[in-house]
Amino acid sequence: MLRVLEIDVGIDGLRRIERDVLLAAHALCQRTGNTVKSDGFRRHPLVGAIPQATFYRSIQTLLSLGLLERAPNTKAKSYVLRSDLLSKRPPRG
Repeated sequence: MLRVLEIDVGIDGLRRIERDVLLAAHALCQRTGNTVKSDGFRRHPLVGAIPQATFYRSIQTLLSLGLLERAPNTKAKSYVLRSDLLSKRPPRG
């Protein structure tokens, strides 16, 4: 079931580090349109140990795949998660 969801969302081809960066963005976004800054990513436990160059390469991959987008009307290094990925957030409880 998880594999089918990964295929549906388009993350089945991501490397582990790219998935971790995406999961960190997902965890940091509370609702559609929330901006995530790269320094916020860097403090997240999933990506804190990733070398900086690898982290930024992962960001570029996620941007090129359309999973992350540059936040509008913000300075560089601010991103938003693709809105339909937030709707896939599992229920809490």
